[in-house]
Amino acid sequence: MTKKDTIFYSILAAFAVMVTATIWWIFMKTPTAQIQAGGLAQKIFYFHVPVANGIYVSGGACFIASAWYLVRPTERINAWARAGSDCAAFFGVLVLCSGPFWAKKAWGVYWTWDPQLTTLLLSVLIYFAIGLLRAFAGDGAAERRFAAALGVMGTVNLPIIYFSVSKWGGNHPTVIRGDGGGMATSMWIPFIMGHVALTLLFAPVVLWLRSRLAFLQATLDHTQEEALTRGVADNWGEADGGEEPLPDAHGVR
Repeated sequence: MTKKDTIFYSILAAFAVMVTATIWWIFMKTPTAQIQAGGLAQKIFYFHVPVANGIYVSGGACFIASAWYLVRPTERINAWARAGSDCAAFFGVLVLCSGPFWAKKAWGVYWTWDPQLTTLLLSVLIYFAIGLLRAFAGDGAAERRFAAALGVMGTVNLPIIYFSVSKWGGNHPTVIRGDGGGMATSMWIPFIMGHVALTLLFAPVVLWLRSRLAFLQATLDHTQEEALTRGVADNWGEADGGEEPLPDAHGVR
C-alpha cells in the first residue's frame, strides 16, 4: 500500500466514524424543530448545508484545475478539472433532492423560484453542461480547453449563490449569514460535525476518487491508441455479428 493509499483510507475511515457520530447526535441529542421550521424534516438541515458546501469545494477545485490547465495543460490537471465539475454536479443534485423534503414541510411547496435555488440550479446546469461536453464532444485539445474555460466561468456563479439570500431575500433563512437571527446553541454541535463529515472529509474523498478514475481512464486510452499506432495491438474483426475471439495459449481461436 502506497503512502497516498494510506492517506486516502485514513480519510475514508475518519469520514465513516464522523458521519456515524453525526447521525447519532442529530437524532438522539438534537431537539426537533417547531412546526413552522419543518418539524422533524428540519433535521435535513444538518446534512443539506454541508452537502451544499461540497459544491463550493468541488467548484473551487474545478476552478483552480481549469485555470491551471489553460496555462499549463497536463493529463493529471485535466483529470482534476473533470473531477471538480463532475463532483460539483453530484453535490448539486444531492442538494436539489434533499432540499424539497424540508421545503415542503417549512414552506408548503417542494420548489419555489427563490433566488438561492435559482442560482444554484443555474450552477448545477453549468457543471452538467461541462460533463456533457467532455462526454460527447470528444477529448481533443480544443474540447479540453473549452471545457476548462467553461469551468472557470461557471465557478463565478458560486459566490452569487451564497450571497443571494442577503442581497435579494427570498424564502431561505439567513441563519449564519448577513443579519440573520442565528442558530440555537444545541444546533451548533451537529452542524459543525456535519461539516467535518460531509464537507471536509467526504468532498475530498469523492474528488480524489473521481480524479484518479479520470486519470487512469485517460492513461488507458492513450496506451491503447499508442499500441494501435505501433501495431502492437490489432483491431479484431467481427464474425457473425460479434468480435472475433482472441487466441488462447495454444494459438487456437
